[in-house]
Amino acid sequence: MSKQTYRVCLCFRRRFQLTEAEAPEDIKQLFYRYSENGTMNVDHLHKFLIEVQGEDQATKEDAEAIMESLKEFKHLNIFQRKALNLEAFSKYLFGDINPPLSPSNKVHHDMTAPISHYYIYTGHNSYLTGNQLSSYCSDVPIIKALQKGVRVIELDLWPNSTKDNIDILHGRTLTTPVALLQCLRSINQYAFVASEYPLVITLEDHLTSDLQAKVADMLTKTFQEALFIPGSECLSEFPSPESMKRRVIISTKPPKEYLRNKNVKENDGGIQKAKQSQEEEAWGKEIPDVNDGLEPQKIDHESGESQDEEELNESDKRMEHHAAPEYKSLIAIHNAGKPKGGIEEWLKVYPDKVRRLSLSEQQLEKAVLTHGEYIIRFTHKNLLRIYPKGTRLDSSNYNPLIGWMHGAQLVAFNMQGYGRSLWLMQGMFRANGGCGYVKKPDFLLKVGPHNEIFDPKAILPVKTTLKVKIYMGDGWHLHFHHTHFDIYSPPDFYARVGIAGVPADTIMKKTKPVEDNWRPTWDEEFEFPLRVPELALLRIEVHEYDMSEKDDFGGQTCLPVSELRTGIRAVPLYDQKGEKYKSVKLLMRFAFV
Repeated sequence: MSKQTYRVCLCFRRRFQLTEAEAPEDIKQLFYRYSENGTMNVDHLHKFLIEVQGEDQATKEDAEAIMESLKEFKHLNIFQRKALNLEAFSKYLFGDINPPLSPSNKVHHDMTAPISHYYIYTGHNSYLTGNQLSSYCSDVPIIKALQKGVRVIELDLWPNSTKDNIDILHGRTLTTPVALLQCLRSINQYAFVASEYPLVITLEDHLTSDLQAKVADMLTKTFQEALFIPGSECLSEFPSPESMKRRVIISTKPPKEYLRNKNVKENDGGIQKAKQSQEEEAWGKEIPDVNDGLEPQKIDHESGESQDEEELNESDKRMEHHAAPEYKSLIAIHNAGKPKGGIEEWLKVYPDKVRRLSLSEQQLEKAVLTHGEYIIRFTHKNLLRIYPKGTRLDSSNYNPLIGWMHGAQLVAFNMQGYGRSLWLMQGMFRANGGCGYVKKPDFLLKVGPHNEIFDPKAILPVKTTLKVKIYMGDGWHLHFHHTHFDIYSPPDFYARVGIAGVPADTIMKKTKPVEDNWRPTWDEEFEFPLRVPELALLRIEVHEYDMSEKDDFGGQTCLPVSELRTGIRAVPLYDQKGEKYKSVKLLMRFAFV
């Protein structure tokens, strides 16, 4: 047992002993029930997997594989007898072999429906390394996004300084450009490393027709056979992810000009504010309540949102009309624009063509108040993209559930940011093997027997109740310096557990803090009645209680409730940006009743 020393004052130090974590009482009782004379053999473990872990298809070979995986713990001296003692059993439960989601990481949703039937992992301004005003443009964030399974990459195309080539940058800002060809080559190299399902590249071009022709040539030469070329200008139905495996699909949207008529060079205060806001968002800001977007509110039209990213003005229409033919022929997903006549015209469904409509987060929040049913009907066969409002200069994000519960497939996020909203996005796309496509629930794909449409605001009957027991946590002492959380003593950890989903399901609860312990045992249970479990995400966070300052961040994860494995599971935690800690885990139990 190691000891840690903390300085209290110049002449006084306190010593704390880092003790081995003792198995919780539930774990001990289960071990004694499924073992004989203090040992659990293959038959015992097999029975435990079926009866406690809910693994109905488990075989004795699976039980043997678990025992084999524990060979690294040779000091336990259990393998001559092919049996586990309590310590080895605890190692299995707390090990990487026992995750909360399926370890096979296989795609298991039906992938043969049109892509409009799926939520798609979507990036916004994918080339930015930081804030929206002054950060560098690079192919690095694009590569990182692709490695995490993002399936929609957005590029803003501008003429370079000599007007003879194409740069990627956030126009009318201080962002530094990166060459389009460099980005395309990186996309080609990493497009399918995390998922073999189709990659969509959304191009927002501010180019003359001769430069558009140059883009078409780059696309064709870079992606070759992988580039999908539609047979007609407008599709009557979108293809399926299965039929488009390892294909690159081109989508376009009309030009935008962020911060029009503003002198960005004089906006250093805005840049500084962006940095400060991003630090707060790291974990301190709670996700906006879903109800905030479903209740009447005043929309501030002078906050930078009046400039619509997707608005087609007359010059934009002329630019589209005179687009280079070789460029136009590559566009498979067309932007619908926003024709005159208001939201009902925008959301009109045509029997002979499909298209994509884009709304800002504020436009969506306003639209769902009066036209929620129209939005859901539109997304049965058309694509709806939601993008961050223009005032999110810090590359923060919004609550994605407002879009998801209304059927929006393309909820576009700043992947280079971090914070609770992004944790929800990462959690949603851990589903379906992490392939970047998650099948929407049936109630968002069809009408009911009386032509009724799903209403996210409705108080529906409880379908199931999720019981979550959080036993203990471990691994922080291996990752953090012993004074990282508190210079005077070991940390006082507590956990927050809750649901993100439809308004009636959304809630957060927390445990009591455990004082001065790197291996806290909470042993607390929570129940979450779920009315729409198909859209529910389990949120888990750990913080270190600080009486005098803001509590410190200790890890987080977000898991799709529909894919949780029941039983006792080792839940790995992630840092603020969504990178997994090597050793930090929670031991938890999940059950549906």
